[in-house]
Amino acid sequence: MTALAILIALAPLTGMAAALAGARARVAGIAQAAGAAVAFGCSLALLAMLDGGPPLLDWDGFLYVDSLGGFFLMTVAAVTLLAAVGSISYVAAQEDDGELSGFQVRLYYSFFGLFASLMLAALETGNLGLLFVLVEASTLASAALVGLEGRARSLEAAWKYVIISSLGVTIALVGTLFLFYSGSALHLGSNLGLTWPYLVAHAGALAPQSLRLAFLLAVVGYGTKVGLAPMHTWLPDAHAEAPSPASAMLSAALLNTGMYAIIRFLAIANRGLGSTFPRAVLLSFGFASIVIGALFMVRRGNFKRLFAYSSVEHMGIIAVALGFGGVLGLYGALLQMLNHALAKAVLFLSSGDVSLRYRTREASQVSGLLAAVPVTGGALLLASFAVLGSPPFGLFLSELTIVRAGFASASPVFPLVLLALLGLAFVAFARTTAGMVTGSPPDQLASPYRGRAAVAVTAAPLILGLAALLVLGLWIPVGLDTILRHSIGVIG
Repeated sequence: MTALAILIALAPLTGMAAALAGARARVAGIAQAAGAAVAFGCSLALLAMLDGGPPLLDWDGFLYVDSLGGFFLMTVAAVTLLAAVGSISYVAAQEDDGELSGFQVRLYYSFFGLFASLMLAALETGNLGLLFVLVEASTLASAALVGLEGRARSLEAAWKYVIISSLGVTIALVGTLFLFYSGSALHLGSNLGLTWPYLVAHAGALAPQSLRLAFLLAVVGYGTKVGLAPMHTWLPDAHAEAPSPASAMLSAALLNTGMYAIIRFLAIANRGLGSTFPRAVLLSFGFASIVIGALFMVRRGNFKRLFAYSSVEHMGIIAVALGFGGVLGLYGALLQMLNHALAKAVLFLSSGDVSLRYRTREASQVSGLLAAVPVTGGALLLASFAVLGSPPFGLFLSELTIVRAGFASASPVFPLVLLALLGLAFVAFARTTAGMVTGSPPDQLASPYRGRAAVAVTAAPLILGLAALLVLGLWIPVGLDTILRHSIGVIG
């Protein structure tokens, strides 16, 4: 299992190796997709080995993968695969048109692979100090993708992303130090004092005041990476200015990695403090994020910013689900993470094709997508309904589970407010995307791709992502259900 874990983290670097060797966009993209496919396959194999068995524990806890980590590995690896396949034609089209130089192409694939590798490695460590280092390193790697196009707005977004995210992760570091301090009476070694399995096992003996502050700082710090309000301000700019496959990685993979870190702290806090304090913190930040996301979606402007604010809203929904707690709340939160990742990957990859064809990212300047580009227009429309929680897609099932958890474990006011905010978000989001796919298309709309193969490669991740969302809405495979239940046991 150790070899599989290492391969998962290193496989995405194939695109980086090809780019540094001087390969052009298509070859580097194929190499990147091959590496992502290997990582995804190995994540499934590792999950199968972990099923019902002990977690992978090696290197004094620096390598640690349990059912929860395996679930996140599978999710992030799946998004990496979709984004890598979507990058092949997208980046090649920009290279062919002269919008990206050879140096920018090499930069893209170098940091795309490094970004994916660092996120996957972060999900494979049981040491909370190393987790901080890997999450911070992923910030620097992804910042290069945000500012790749070199325009004034993209460079501004990259700097804003680096400054705000680095500040947030620094706050998370302080929270990690308080967690270490809370266990100072346990006489654990310096490494074991930050190793998650040992902290969970001794959570009842941790100093409650320090643990309470550690959890709050972790939520604020890693919540900055997640995009929880009011620490979300970097997210709309970064998602709007990054190349669309990189936006898919930011929204569908990076945010989940940050939420994974919060969940690790939540497991310790639940055992050491009880559920009252963690629940109050998560519900507060969660509802604030849903409100902010829904309100900003009312404005019709850059469609990638719209998708970004949808991510803020969905991270808030997940935080609320974790706050509701219980089997239903935790099950719904994990299922929501998987479904949201798939839906948002499809949306951002669709937006890349739209921006290449229409030469704009403004929703008001896009119309007739269904008539002009049926596959992309249909994918955008279906993914929009999926991300809004419409049946028969997976997000309907996960959001229904979360609402049920709210009625089961809290005052009915909370789930009723959640339903009202979801209704507002539905109207605001659908209003913009419906205007993009309907109406009359422009008279002249040239394809940015060379050959039918490039068009087919562009459509492949959209179709695969939508198919997965449909399956998850109609049927949860037995293996996935088992993984989710084991993960709930890990969180506690």
